[in-house]
Order: sequence, then C-alpha cells, then structure tokens
Amino acid sequence: MSTVARNASNQNIFKSMKDIDLTSREVSHQCGVTMNDSVEARAIAEFMGENDPNVTITYNPATIRIDGEGKLIFKMNEITEFLGREMTAETFEVNTSTHYGRMVRVDDDTVILFGDMNEVMDYI
Repeated sequence: MSTVARNASNQNIFKSMKDIDLTSREVSHQCGVTMNDSVEARAIAEFMGENDPNVTITYNPATIRIDGEGKLIFKMNEITEFLGREMTAETFEVNTSTHYGRMVRVDDDTVILFGDMNEVMDYI
C-alpha cells in the first residue's frame, strides 16, 4: 500500500447513524464510484486524490471509494499517463463495481459523474 493510500485510509465520508438526521429534506449533490481494489483502481484513486481537493478516497479491505461533490471528471489520457499504461473508458467501467450519481461517457476519453441531476441535462 502506498503512503498516499495508507494516509488516506483514515478519511471517511460515512456518518454514524446517530449523526444522521432522517427528517432532513436537504438534497445531496455528492457522486462517487466504488472500485474493486486493483492496481488500476489504486492509481485512479491516487490520481483523483492528488488532482481534485474536493475528492475523498476511502480504502476498504476489498474496495476503494472515490467520492466528490458536484461532479467527478475522469480523463482517461491523464490516468493513462499517471498509471504508466493505457486506461480506456471501457477498462474504467470494468473496474467500477458501482457508482452513484449520473454517469455520462462524454467521449472515448472522458467519463463524468454528476451529483447535480440538473447539470447532467446538458448531456442527455
């Protein structure tokens, strides 16, 4: 496990049930992806964590969560350079076990996750 991953393991976006207000009507604009732990997933998580201050990375025993506010933009050419081998949108989607928010594949190089459903309307 890299130093970045080890240090980030202490971060967590999840609240304890005692801290959740179930009566709130507040809308969340969060979005995120859960990936099976792999070389590719670790590289994507480290890259996103280093390049977007609004990203939270959570390392679990078998998965890695990448969570953000508003939208997350995954640029395959930038991830390819960071990883040191080709990352395609197809490979990204295979590594993704689940996501929340609206996922849009803009082109062969870009996958965007939107937390604000109104913003995604430009792509539908």
